[in-house]
Amino acid sequence: MHFRHIFSALGRHRIAVCLLVLEIAFSCAVVCNALFLIGNRLELMHRSTGVDEAHLIHVGVRSVTPGSADAVMAQTRTDLAALRAIPGVVNVSVVNQVLFGDGVSFSGVSLSDDAKAPGIQVTQYLGNAQLADTLGLKLADGRRFKPDEVISYAQLESGGSSAPVIITKALANHFFPGQSALGKTIHAFGADRVVGVVERLVQPRDYGPAENYDYAMLFPVEMPYSQGRYLIRVRDASQRQTVIQGALRALKADGPLRLISPKYATTLEAARDKYYRNDRAMAWMLVGVCVLLLVVTSVGIVGLTSFWVAQRRRQIGIRRAIGATRGDIRRYFQTENFLIATLGIVLGMVLTYGLNLLLMAHYELGRLPGYYLPVGALALWVIGQLAVLGPALRAAAVPPVVATRSV
Repeated sequence: MHFRHIFSALGRHRIAVCLLVLEIAFSCAVVCNALFLIGNRLELMHRSTGVDEAHLIHVGVRSVTPGSADAVMAQTRTDLAALRAIPGVVNVSVVNQVLFGDGVSFSGVSLSDDAKAPGIQVTQYLGNAQLADTLGLKLADGRRFKPDEVISYAQLESGGSSAPVIITKALANHFFPGQSALGKTIHAFGADRVVGVVERLVQPRDYGPAENYDYAMLFPVEMPYSQGRYLIRVRDASQRQTVIQGALRALKADGPLRLISPKYATTLEAARDKYYRNDRAMAWMLVGVCVLLLVVTSVGIVGLTSFWVAQRRRQIGIRRAIGATRGDIRRYFQTENFLIATLGIVLGMVLTYGLNLLLMAHYELGRLPGYYLPVGALALWVIGQLAVLGPALRAAAVPPVVATRSV
């Protein structure tokens, strides 16, 4: 194959070649960054939370006629007893926030009670002594809470109440790198002593720096139902909807006038699905953009190559007459397309890098991993070869007798 002849032929169609190169470059830049965004969204959507999502449901109850704090707390204990009596229920807790819920609760945490001491914002889960078991958390070190360590919500609100705390391994590594966190003290609601470390527990929602997503802590607090939600762990995941119906009936059967509705009750998996609904829609939209761009690029290659074949029928016939085989003609057009695609891909890689820098500056996106570039290049090469195959086969079918026809 004489590349000089190919470049000479392409030089007679500079504008068309430049447009095709730009189209391939633009497709390369957009597709590589879109695939990176899709991968990033999918990674976020499938992150582990550290809890037993498949066996968890939560039910919200809203007071219509709230009574005294003591009355609300007494009703909470009655509700907990009723919920634990439902067949298939393993654990029940009242928790101040739930994963993928509407809100998120944080406290400033540091290693000193000095107001000027450096600290970070850490999400806090407040619940009874069984909260870690209800969530299905895996203990990495230490122990769970003891029943006599639970403090009241009123004590917590009053401030300065030191309490035992369970923290995540990520938070332990942040505050106490290379050493055990057990027995150490962190300052959140007071001088809180670390009694346990769990493998993983995350924020209810994405908030703040990405590296803080795994920072969480649990406090043993007797929460009133008016300040949280009932979190229920079931034995059999297939019975979750049955347990939800039983929980709604149990809560309606005893207590003051309250808003108890199926719309306030859901599985944790359904909550996750709802929370990532927009991310999923964006991922599908980007898939559609990628497909559309690749189709347009393919159509452009097919159209331009078909036009060139029609223009060169006599030259193709001459080549066939002097001994060129069908395979030679087909390989000529495929090589021509490969060279054009390579020029477009090289330019596209530069545009890909520039577009990634723009996204990093404005949308806090990470740097595009290098392996996306060869993957994108290979995809465009394959698409280009498939797109040019039809016109190349039609060119190879041109008979030698065409060379004898007048122009």
